[in-house]
Amino acid sequence: MKIIEVGMPGWLWVVTCLAEMGFLLWIARWGGSSWLQGTFASGFLVHWLAPRWSREGLELFARLSMAATTLWFIVGIFEPGARFF
Repeated sequence: MKIIEVGMPGWLWVVTCLAEMGFLLWIARWGGSSWLQGTFASGFLVHWLAPRWSREGLELFARLSMAATTLWFIVGIFEPGARFF
């Protein structure tokens, strides 16, 4: 009997999480929030309500998202069924 794997492979999980964390760090710490503040692009890249947010709001969203992404990454490492988007 063949077991059907749910979720993505481990290497793709790590690469995806690292890319997301890099993007969130850019917003929170490296000036991305100033660049995205009030732009239409922030609605596509961050959240659909992000064009209304200030620089501090974008940074807060990025920091909270980093915390959630870190927890989800740890769960996904130990439970392959949790590797989905």
